[in-house]
Amino acid sequence: MKQIILKILKYSFFGLLMTLILFIAFNLNSSIYAYRQAKGQLKIIFNTRPVSEVLADKSFPDSLKNRIRLIEEIKRFAVDSLGLNPSKNYTTFYDQHQKPILWVITACEPFELKARKWDFPIVGTFSYKGHFEKAIADTELNELKKQGFDTQLNEVSAWSTLGYLKDPILSSMLEKSEGRLAALIIHELTHGTLFVKNNLEFNENLADFVGDYGAIRFLTSKYGKNSKELERYQFSKKYNDAYSQHLLRGAKKLDSLYKNFDKQMTIQEKKRRKIEMISSIINKSDTLLAGEFHKRLISRKKWTLNDNNLPNNAYFIGYLTYQSKQNQFKDEFVKEYKGNFNNYLTYLKNKYPSSIVF
Repeated sequence: MKQIILKILKYSFFGLLMTLILFIAFNLNSSIYAYRQAKGQLKIIFNTRPVSEVLADKSFPDSLKNRIRLIEEIKRFAVDSLGLNPSKNYTTFYDQHQKPILWVITACEPFELKARKWDFPIVGTFSYKGHFEKAIADTELNELKKQGFDTQLNEVSAWSTLGYLKDPILSSMLEKSEGRLAALIIHELTHGTLFVKNNLEFNENLADFVGDYGAIRFLTSKYGKNSKELERYQFSKKYNDAYSQHLLRGAKKLDSLYKNFDKQMTIQEKKRRKIEMISSIINKSDTLLAGEFHKRLISRKKWTLNDNNLPNNAYFIGYLTYQSKQNQFKDEFVKEYKGNFNNYLTYLKNKYPSSIVF
């Protein structure tokens, strides 16, 4: 009997090993990427410190300790007042030593607002791809450019592992204002509460909506409705919302331009008309808001038609991913749920059961 069991275990192990070998052989790139992601995540996890230890460290500045305590308050508010799921996230601290640690690639067709997508096991399809090593991100970005894609590379200040790992407080977070910090933490905690597989647009728009709403409620509760902290956040939000809507309108114009390109049009002519349209959209953003509000804004860079850094389709894809459904959530929340967030969140959880097991 013992020999039979050993034989079964032997063949089971052999079968598992062969399955693993075949998976790696036919999914080499995915396997390498998964290894690098795991390596990057574990490097951070193994170099974190418990928050309690950081707060007890006399060499750590009080100003930054206060920011950590603020994150703890934001997290409690998100769970107790907004109804987001409790987690062990943000109970550890990682010091970046003033260095970025994650870069995200987005790519898009040159004459179509169609994002390049990547498939990942378990979590599904995403229209962006992260790298913990800048050199590797640059290499992949250059390869995508050679394939003809419009590309963009951004540094990332936070991310969610969807409950698979304990997300740490990153030192770069502590540099943010009270409102931006609240929005960021609540955004990421929303991902850990409700995440729909293969629906990036829904997930990011919902997290942004909840992050903004939650930040305003938190700032009002902690500092008061006439506080400078709340005024500062609402001030920046008003402009950012206007800029986002401006770019979403611009994306519609670009989409129409591409769809109406003549089949006989040369690539050079397509590029010329595309650049003219994007330049016009971006440069008009400086006139979005007038009066005292506009005077307090730092003008954005004026782009030129010959500027190699002129935003491309990948830039607009980012706004389509994160901002295109903001009004949909807001309207549903206000009109159908009369501003009762707990009821609205319960409705969303029931309608869109999370496809990720936490």
